[in-house]
Amino acid sequence: MPQTAVLALLIALVFAFFCGSVQTSLRAWLKREPARVWLLPAALTSIFSAAAWMAGVASLPLAAAMLAYTAAPTLCAFAQGTEAKKAEGWDFGAVLLLWLPLEFNAGAALVPRPAQGFLHSVAYGIAILLGLTLFLCFRGIGGMKYNLPRRASDWWLPALAFAIAAPVLIAVGIPIGFIPPPHLPTAPAGRMAAAVGLIFAGTALPEEILFRALIQNLMMQRWGAGTRTLVAASLIFGAAHLDNGPQALPNWRYMILATIAGVAYGKVFQKSSTVVSSALLHTAVDWTKHYFF
Repeated sequence: MPQTAVLALLIALVFAFFCGSVQTSLRAWLKREPARVWLLPAALTSIFSAAAWMAGVASLPLAAAMLAYTAAPTLCAFAQGTEAKKAEGWDFGAVLLLWLPLEFNAGAALVPRPAQGFLHSVAYGIAILLGLTLFLCFRGIGGMKYNLPRRASDWWLPALAFAIAAPVLIAVGIPIGFIPPPHLPTAPAGRMAAAVGLIFAGTALPEEILFRALIQNLMMQRWGAGTRTLVAASLIFGAAHLDNGPQALPNWRYMILATIAGVAYGKVFQKSSTVVSSALLHTAVDWTKHYFF
């Protein structure tokens, strides 16, 4: 129960950023005194250390590793200041420092295997919170679309994209052996309904923040919103799945399907007014794969 409470707190804080007044107030607070951004690594490391203590694995080396992890992207942002006229090289560096240590499970040797799943989820939540604070509120990067849906198309675009992308993903995924032929779900209806919210909050929204609101958005600002940028961002998203199962690694099958899905997610992100739209599409794809394939 305490571990669930920690994860719920992190999700609640991530959702709090959807409130415009939260973004505005935090942005103004940081702009008045930019050095305040250095409170972030300490605060987030404290949350992680508390979670590690709950899991019975708290240690000084683990806390030091988390402090270094949160301080590195903060340094990249602080070095550029609070006025972001366009995406700079240091912004891409900060994103890589947020993403790659998690992608490659850096520091896993410091955590006993039974606690790795929980603390990895905590670290992922901390990374998303840090990314939102640094890019939305400190740097003031535009185009992240981290707001609730504002128009009707924000709802029907994911549905239209799902209708187009799902048959393509099935037509490619079955022949290459990534997914089996479709079947009727066997899980109880209540569990399937609850899974929608869990997938959205635990997988789809965090990944869309990283790969669309941050990576694709920064690429769009630097090189435009053309097809090359969309494909490049989708390939990055696909490559991030090379180290995922269930097939043998590197999982080229997963990369192919994730790249195709990334094109659909990225296009919805471009056309909508909110990252929620691409997250809804992402949720629909993951949920369908989990229960029908």
